[in-house]
Amino acid sequence: MDFSELKRFLDSLPEMGIPGVDMTVYQAHRSIFRHSAGFRDREAEAPMRRDETYFAYSCTKPLTVVCALQLFEKGAFLMSDPLGEYLPEYRNLKVHETDAQGRVRERPAKREIRMGDLFTMTAGLDYNLKTPEINRAVAAANGRAPTREIARAIAAGGLCFDPGAHWQYSLCLDVLAAAVEVISGMRFETYMKKNLFEPLGMTMSSLHLTPAQAERLAAQYRRDERGVARIDAECAYVLGPDYDSGGAGLVTTVNDYIRFSDALACGGVGLTGERILSPAAIELMRENHLTPAQMTDFNWPQMVGYGYGLGVRTLVSRAAGGALSPAGEFGWGGAAGAYTLIDPERQLSVYFAEHMLNSCEPYVHPRLRNLLYAAL
Repeated sequence: MDFSELKRFLDSLPEMGIPGVDMTVYQAHRSIFRHSAGFRDREAEAPMRRDETYFAYSCTKPLTVVCALQLFEKGAFLMSDPLGEYLPEYRNLKVHETDAQGRVRERPAKREIRMGDLFTMTAGLDYNLKTPEINRAVAAANGRAPTREIARAIAAGGLCFDPGAHWQYSLCLDVLAAAVEVISGMRFETYMKKNLFEPLGMTMSSLHLTPAQAERLAAQYRRDERGVARIDAECAYVLGPDYDSGGAGLVTTVNDYIRFSDALACGGVGLTGERILSPAAIELMRENHLTPAQMTDFNWPQMVGYGYGLGVRTLVSRAAGGALSPAGEFGWGGAAGAYTLIDPERQLSVYFAEHMLNSCEPYVHPRLRNLLYAAL
């Protein structure tokens, strides 16, 4: 294995404006590569130490899916179950449609949201956390924003389209976290800690920033047309101290997150020897679940060649994606540049972290993937 080109690429990222990066690769529970470059705090010229904490943003989503799949494989629900069986506010929802004159009209949805629609982002929801309904729910809870109350507020906002008609990136996995709370009988953060963090030895991970994490938090930045500027050390998707965001709440380290990815790459068994998921559930997770019509909606530039499984991208065409990785390689990314890749055939897993919103995903992530497989 020769990782020299991958190292050169990582070293080039701070030169193009990304303040700091850190990447690790595991194979069969063993570290085979680690490299960092740039600064954890650019203004202080503080170099990377490889123990930084980050807001993982949407790299939270695969963990939420695994939490729900643990309940699924225990028979607690079926993918075909109506969501309203567990969250009654999701019964009899209305679809909001805009006509040619710009008028918004409501009509009954053609079918109920099913549990599987949440996993596949086909439920008809959007990603707006600033709706009047959500704002009222946050205010009524004095800013604490309990997960179940926010799920009710999301339902009150109605649907963008009939469940199953389209794929749309949305608050589906935030709602799935609320369903896990109801089905498991425990707060979502507590469930994740008990069933993922503790079994896998993820001691520096949580769904809310702790004092210990804050001490190690990498400075956060945002890129726009004017350049790269430092921003507040917060995650806007966490609405309050009682909101356990299944879509974007994770605070973690590279050393912690790779323990999760490594477990999925190794048939559901982690570095500790603890099993978090069955191989059968992992296979279901990384199968493409989108219909041809839904695939037309899944058109982000960095996702060319991929389908969408249960909360993750999954490679369906190496030719279309120009991918050196094998079909069935899966994972996801986060708003501040995080990226995970999981390859069960090779028992290979990757976690890459940076802390810059409006990151350069279409440029960085496919290159990381191809440089890694070329090195192998």
